[in-house]
Amino acid sequence: VQLQASGGGLVQAGGSLRLSCAASLRAFRSYTAAWFRQAPGKDREFVAAVGYSGGITYSEDSVKGRFTVSRDNAKNTVYLQMNNLQPEDAAVYYCAAQALGPVNKAQYGYWGQGTQVTVSS
Repeated sequence: VQLQASGGGLVQAGGSLRLSCAASLRAFRSYTAAWFRQAPGKDREFVAAVGYSGGITYSEDSVKGRFTVSRDNAKNTVYLQMNNLQPEDAAVYYCAAQALGPVNKAQYGYWGQGTQVTVSS
């Protein structure tokens, strides 16, 4: 499965972005999908995840109430709607699929290439 992330960019603090991650194969529909982020000099950290059917979601505490993860299996795509972005949200955002361990650990079978999110204060 190949994952193609898009939607990153430059936004002012308080603004919004919507990230998309398109998968190449229908097998994606049976996998948990997730978003992670990595800021310069920091470890990759969990942001949010969504179960294979889209009915169950998980979010890291700092993004709850601001970020929403969802998926459209008909389009083999997972989304991350990010509202009220803050400078500390700036990072390269990666999508991932097929959890091989706990959903909030970076143990996934497939990874996208990352998309840069920059937030100006």
